Amino acid sequence: MSSVIVKNGSLSVLIGAAFLMATSSVGPGFMTQTAKFTEDFGPSFGFIILISIIISFVAQINIWRIITMSKLRGQDIANKVFPGLGYVISILVAAGGFAFNIGNIGGAAIGIKAMTNIDITTSSALAGIFGILVFSFPRAKNAMDNFAKIFGALMIILIAYVAIITQPPVVEAMKQTIVPDKISVIAIITLAGGTVGGYITFAGGHRLIDAGICGTKHLKDVNLAATLGIVVDLAVRVLLFLAVLGVVSKGLMLDPKDPAGSAFRHASGNIGYLIFGAVFFMAAITSVVGAAYTSVSFLKTLFKFVEKYERFTIIAFIVASTLMLIFIGKPAKMLVLVGALNGLILPITLGAMLFAVDKKEIMNEYVHPKYLTVLGWIVVAITAYLGIISLSSLNKLWM
Repeated sequence: MSSVIVKNGSLSVLIGAAFLMATSSVGPGFMTQTAKFTEDFGPSFGFIILISIIISFVAQINIWRIITMSKLRGQDIANKVFPGLGYVISILVAAGGFAFNIGNIGGAAIGIKAMTNIDITTSSALAGIFGILVFSFPRAKNAMDNFAKIFGALMIILIAYVAIITQPPVVEAMKQTIVPDKISVIAIITLAGGTVGGYITFAGGHRLIDAGICGTKHLKDVNLAATLGIVVDLAVRVLLFLAVLGVVSKGLMLDPKDPAGSAFRHASGNIGYLIFGAVFFMAAITSVVGAAYTSVSFLKTLFKFVEKYERFTIIAFIVASTLMLIFIGKPAKMLVLVGALNGLILPITLGAMLFAVDKKEIMNEYVHPKYLTVLGWIVVAITAYLGIISLSSLNKLWM
């Protein structure tokens, strides 16, 4: 750990940035995906998690190092590489973040309903209010850091409890994590996209820039935060995998409409379902906060109004997505359209930044390792493939 952290007490920001990234990726889709894939692949899902995490780490360490060493956000680097590209990326990120925030608010509402049995409309309003409260504090970004850390830790504790009581076949899972019986390329790239796709990997990196943790003197700090973010994400994924594996290994079937919820109910009856509600709420609401903050961070350097009223823009972002859910519902075509475009954000942005690593006017004195550049381009190819798969869903939507 560098002496800079010790002197200025910004270790809390580093941990907050790591948890912001991790909790942004742990949304309702994350839980549903993990439960469904565990049922489909059994112990072999451990291998899929391992490969997707390696892909995610390569993307994350490249992006975080490049943006913090250049002291520029993703959209500003993109504009310097190709004028106008930053505006395109910012619009895609904001649109994608807004569409997925509708789903995140809905997920938080489902969690509240599971815990309290309050109707879904009221639960949706409560979820939106909770997200708004985080940014109502004058020191909103510090509140956001603490919020991500507390809820992230609580999720790990609750899921670990369920994983223990389901008694999963841990030895078999460890074995098939190395030598799997089943392998799915689609599952691997889906998990990688859910971990660092779209806006997610920029959440913590942009937070570090906001806190002034950038430049070569903070390289070790950035590496630490990026690694911790992936480790937290891995911990939640593995524990959830083991919790569900303990259920399906006993021959119990998951409800296809609610795979995660039914797994928790099988594990511990009504108490298990209450735990599911709490975890689902925390997973969704932290994603609401991460999506709103990161989407606006992509706009703030391009539009002076957003920069001047950043906190209020974030609140408006959450209000709008909550009202959209309550009064219109989930507009399926919009979600599919923006979801497909969202799949292209990571390869476009990571590719733009990899083009930037050799430009001294962008990177200043920092020299990016060649091995990271090579690995980064491999991830660009993989995530571009994911984007193409996402776009293919548009044909089914309008045919």
